[in-house]
Amino acid sequence: MNTENCVTTDLNLKNTGFGYTLSLIGGKYKIVIIYWLAEHKVMRHNELKRCIGTISFKTLSIMLKELEADGIIHREEYPQIPPKVEYSLSERGRSLVPVLDMMCQWGENNRPVLAFK
Repeated sequence: MNTENCVTTDLNLKNTGFGYTLSLIGGKYKIVIIYWLAEHKVMRHNELKRCIGTISFKTLSIMLKELEADGIIHREEYPQIPPKVEYSLSERGRSLVPVLDMMCQWGENNRPVLAFK
């Protein structure tokens, strides 16, 4: 890791690229939402809720609004009755997928091996 360009001891973490990235994807659910949208390409609110399971309707709505405001996801609203809204990753959001893939690979390579009885 090249810490010269990322984090130095004399800088506040929030003023670095690392801190900025964490501000966009930090929290309990944002990475999970990005993961599901990367896997399914397009999803509706209730589909995301079912996949995540432990998230409330309100929390999911807040996370989606934040991700949309940050340009990570795209929200498409269709003018019909009942209303239909779909979410997908923006180009900016898709650029995070390789980072998530590397995190997944790191986890696979470093997680403890479970002994099965």
